[in-house]
Amino acid sequence: MRILLIFFLGLGLAGCSAVVAPTPSVSPPAPRFTPASGLPSAQQAADNFVAVLDRVEPVAERICRAEAPDLACDYQIVVDSRVEMPPNAFQTVDEAGRPIIAFTITLVAEVRNQDELAFILGHEAAHHIAGHLPRQRDSAVRGAVLAGVLASLGGGDAQAIETAQRVGASVGARAYSKDFELEADALGTIIAYRAGYDPIVGAQYFARIEDPGNRFLGTHPPNASRIETVRRTVAQLQAGG
Repeated sequence: MRILLIFFLGLGLAGCSAVVAPTPSVSPPAPRFTPASGLPSAQQAADNFVAVLDRVEPVAERICRAEAPDLACDYQIVVDSRVEMPPNAFQTVDEAGRPIIAFTITLVAEVRNQDELAFILGHEAAHHIAGHLPRQRDSAVRGAVLAGVLASLGGGDAQAIETAQRVGASVGARAYSKDFELEADALGTIIAYRAGYDPIVGAQYFARIEDPGNRFLGTHPPNASRIETVRRTVAQLQAGG
């Protein structure tokens, strides 16, 4: 896997030296691209990524096994080398339940230091440990069922019921998304901290991206809330909590 990652990094970053740097969030609701300064060179970005994986992944797996012993905790880290993709990172699982964390090459190129990378990796690993994917699916199913029943009781035809179910699933999936992001920020802070990184420095990534605000049914909480969550968690860690 390490060889594959280095190949992707070399392939993707080779074309990034003159690319305008972007401004999304860790999992952006609406990515936008704006110039940024202080970015590492292509080689430094690749070196940073490999160094962070070496230190953070074992910590994430130890915490996963301690906190969620019934889960598969052998993380697979992949990089999407397409330079046209917006900066993003996300967590999913394969058919066997093995957790996968994917980065776009543009995100690897955009972060400014290892602390930012460590925080993002810890955040995505935390989504798996906290069981956010199955909880989100369950919420979507409940939303779809409830909306479908209401549409049926209201005399809707098959098409109206199907539309209601789609809307209900979307609303259900978003119902706890902000809470999930803050939970992942807190646990991701612990992972990065225990790997020897500074999550407060890492969370400065939020200071450079578009703030989603506190929109109703938005998928991400305000950036200020996320930074405060990181600061509070670090204070607890330093106090021995």
